[in-house]
Amino acid sequence: MTTVADNSAESGLITPALATQHNLTPGQVAAMFNVNPKTVARWASSGVLKSIRTPGGHRRFREADVVELLNRS
Repeated sequence: MTTVADNSAESGLITPALATQHNLTPGQVAAMFNVNPKTVARWASSGVLKSIRTPGGHRRFREADVVELLNRS
């Protein structure tokens, strides 16, 4: 059985449960990888890095996902 929060996470929207986690902006992620923020946006579009969207349409990245990608690099 899935909950409402689970369905929202699949659709990429920020729920209260996701909001309690540490989320990073594309600029913060770009600084961690020493790349341009546009590169981070392309990674999100291609599925390399999972992202969620704020109600205003901005991308946010879960810190755990970013650290996982850093460890794979």
